[in-house]
Amino acid sequence: MKMLNMVGKTCPVPVIEAKKALREAQPNSEVQVLIDNDVARQNLQRMASKLGCGFAYENQADGNLRVTLTTPESARTQGSAEGLVVAIGKNTMGQGEDELGRALMKNFIYSLAELDSPPETILFFNGGILLTIEGSAALEDLRALEEKGSVISSCGACLDFYKKKEQLAVGSITNMYAICSAMAGADRLISL
Repeated sequence: MKMLNMVGKTCPVPVIEAKKALREAQPNSEVQVLIDNDVARQNLQRMASKLGCGFAYENQADGNLRVTLTTPESARTQGSAEGLVVAIGKNTMGQGEDELGRALMKNFIYSLAELDSPPETILFFNGGILLTIEGSAALEDLRALEEKGSVISSCGACLDFYKKKEQLAVGSITNMYAICSAMAGADRLISL
């Protein structure tokens, strides 16, 4: 049995760490996750259901929750991301407060890097190119994606517009025709 202390960890870290532990676990073994909020419990329960794992939890005297995940008899793998293209046109996710939007985008890219099968291609254009330049909080995760085989491309015209071409720190420079072709040829497309 493996025990993970995820008290104080925010979404999506408890789920990602639990999934890593489940990947390493033998069939019919347990992974226990100590968490401090019900949202994490709900997210772990959904993950367990998708992976075919057993799920139970109990309230602890200190107010925390102990989740027990039981691995299935045979491994269930996550669907392939072959043909998946992610197009990112801004450095924030969603609309509203920019600070929250930047944190959400960072977590989104981190989550992409933690997938069993990362996207085939990740395209950056307009304000999205700010995620691929020196000083970006997303660089470590983007480099991890590149190491896993994701092709990372940033729009050259956009880099020129923002005067950031010399600061590109991950991936390569592309053009709008190539971006359009990748999006049009995608089996599945996520556009942010």
